[in-house]
Amino acid sequence: MITFVLGGARSGKSALAERLAAASARGGSRVVENRSSVTYVATMIVGDDAVLAERVAAHRARRPPDWATVEAGADLPDVIETPSGTVLLDSLGRWIAAQPDFVVAALAGRSGDTIVVSDEVGLGVYPATDLGGAFRDALGTLNQAVAAIADRVLLTVAGRVVTLDRPPDR
Repeated sequence: MITFVLGGARSGKSALAERLAAASARGGSRVVENRSSVTYVATMIVGDDAVLAERVAAHRARRPPDWATVEAGADLPDVIETPSGTVLLDSLGRWIAAQPDFVVAALAGRSGDTIVVSDEVGLGVYPATDLGGAFRDALGTLNQAVAAIADRVLLTVAGRVVTLDRPPDR
């Protein structure tokens, strides 16, 4: 089961994804042989940004202590294929510079529940640069590809959740 959680900045999408991952882990006996009930795959690289470091610390503090955290770089497809049980991937926007097709294939090939978080690019500020526009377009294309394979797509707005229907057949 793939659940895709979209939303704008500070919409509540990560908190929703964490609740969904916790519920998924409770739904089965996911803790086996000291393995984590949820594998949280983080794509954020903090660097020297103190404000970002504070936000990441708040995310970490919200997670239950039995969740494993894996920081993914270019190896994201391998990272999401490896764990058994529930995987929470937060977030595609931080990773878009890598190979999106491999991520879609890795998600489609997983046997465990997967919750994927991404920014909805149509809800943000219009990019002022060509590079910003290219990023918006690439993430929008990746979001559509993940939504196409997802079992459920949720949109968060101001902490509220809307379930998005599949598009009509063309």
